Amino acid sequence: MSHRSRRLAIVVGVLSTLLFLQACSVELYTGLSQQQANEIVATLVRNGISAERTPEKDGKMKVTVGEGNFAEAMALLNDHGLPKQEFATLGDVFKRDGLVSSPVEERAAMIFGLSQELSRTISDIDGVLTARVHLVLPENDPLRQKLVPSSASVFIRHQAATSMENLIPQVKMLVANGVAGLAYDNVSVVLIPVAAPPERPATAPPLASFFGLQVHPDSLTATMWIVYGLGAAVLVLSALLVNQLLNRGRRRVYALNQTTLPARHSEARYSEAKHSAAQRSAA
Repeated sequence: MSHRSRRLAIVVGVLSTLLFLQACSVELYTGLSQQQANEIVATLVRNGISAERTPEKDGKMKVTVGEGNFAEAMALLNDHGLPKQEFATLGDVFKRDGLVSSPVEERAAMIFGLSQELSRTISDIDGVLTARVHLVLPENDPLRQKLVPSSASVFIRHQAATSMENLIPQVKMLVANGVAGLAYDNVSVVLIPVAAPPERPATAPPLASFFGLQVHPDSLTATMWIVYGLGAAVLVLSALLVNQLLNRGRRRVYALNQTTLPARHSEARYSEAKHSAAQRSAA
């Protein structure tokens, strides 16, 4: 096989592989942490949806599902509050980048960092899907007679099966004790229950038939691309092989004005000229 034929065969193989990978699955989420990816895959598998997690170059994880299960997987993860939000820590907020921050920026960063820390702590409570803490810490003037008190609002989106009413005092105390100068009575908590859909039993779906092969429905598209890709590759390679054999069997044709001829042609002309000279000498 010539170099050009080998290059063409490699290109055909690469294109077939790319088409196969694209048809196999679709990306559900990228840039996930290890814990986020594990929670997503575990939730999907418990509900009968096959999923796969793949590491990325930057150390993050990627979760993929079958193309036919994309919409159902997104709705299911939204009902379960996944992937859980990653909150910034105080260390991330006050990470120095060599610039001098103003007092206003320092205060805003402190309030944001406190709200992130409190939101992450409340999110770790069992049954909580989403948690947000909004802090209002006014900068009071010491010379003013009437000071504006600090306040906080807590938003909790939780599973309806988990009762959070009894935890409201603990949440308010947690927030009040986590912020200096914040009174317990100035913390409000809003609860939003979410009715989760019943989990489907992890039963195997009926197999699909393709050219006599029994394959999983999620793998049907991938199997079709494999078969069609291999068929196209075989046709291309066969055409290249036939073309090469025809080129080898072709006779070499030389132009009339070609100055360099094969050795056998030169010998024949030399013998003919020598024979003609011998006949003239005899005459």
